[in-house]
Amino acid sequence: MALETPVFPPQHEPHVPRGVDPGEWRKTHIYEHYITACIDLTAGAAGGTANVMVGQPLDTIKVKMQTFPDFYKTSVQCFRQTIVKEGFRGLYAGTVPALAANIAENSVLFCAYGVCQKLVQKITKTQKVEELGPLSNATAGFLAAFFSSFSLCPTELIKCRLQAMRETSLLEGNNSTVKNVGPWSLTRQILRDEGVTGMFRGLVPTFAREMPGYFFFFGGYEFTRSVLTPAGKTKDEIGPVRTILAGGIGGVCLWVSIFPTDVIKSRVQVQGSKENMIFLMRKIIRTEGILALYSGLGPTVLRTFPSTGALFLAYEYTKKLLHYATGVEPC
Repeated sequence: MALETPVFPPQHEPHVPRGVDPGEWRKTHIYEHYITACIDLTAGAAGGTANVMVGQPLDTIKVKMQTFPDFYKTSVQCFRQTIVKEGFRGLYAGTVPALAANIAENSVLFCAYGVCQKLVQKITKTQKVEELGPLSNATAGFLAAFFSSFSLCPTELIKCRLQAMRETSLLEGNNSTVKNVGPWSLTRQILRDEGVTGMFRGLVPTFAREMPGYFFFFGGYEFTRSVLTPAGKTKDEIGPVRTILAGGIGGVCLWVSIFPTDVIKSRVQVQGSKENMIFLMRKIIRTEGILALYSGLGPTVLRTFPSTGALFLAYEYTKKLLHYATGVEPC
């Protein structure tokens, strides 16, 4: 007599409601993942726009002080000379590529951040993304920054060179071309003189800045949000003021942790240095002192708090609005 093979009842897939066909649920679930990624992309673009509009003037001061420390001893002196020589318009030099850089970077960054959060969630076997701790979110930010660096580097290169155009021309003994160079003509010039690879000058310093920087950025933001969350509420219910505060603290954590590598990146991109970044850092310390690696930190921190607060405010509320409008729950 042959033994019958036992038949076990089909098991439900995780989170599939009872009575719902798993195949149909899976199709809808995958569709919602794509919608969520697009929402993260759009919300990141909104955050990047807010970041630039609030912080661009002090970013210009930062780049000038990093690249030409012999010209400017203090941020106040740099601000005054920029106003006198270039007018208020000079504070917004490079705004177009800065917008392009921030929209591109933050779109990719926050989209990749959402994907990397899900990856970290699976590795740590956490039930929901919302339950990830600050360290897990910091790790997701570290991974996401690898992808955003590719979109940031070319536009950041154009922005930095436009911001320091007058000082570069003075060093070359030629001040006549300053007013004639815009982002598009500068891009064409780099492509003509250096090729496509010229647009990615400073990519390694960008990796060295972005990846550890966004570890502290998202870690600081998520930790502050968790501390500021009242009892009985979630991190998404802390309100705009606390969101701005958490974003500002995250931004300060980013810049304080990575400022020396940002100085290296700015000099590589503006001055076209082809030296190894470690060699260049040692050279700066030897010839200018270690404080040169923190030249421009003051205006950077001053800029970061409101601009990063605006970034996260725009990101979080755009994300909420789009989830509400599409009817798709965060997944």
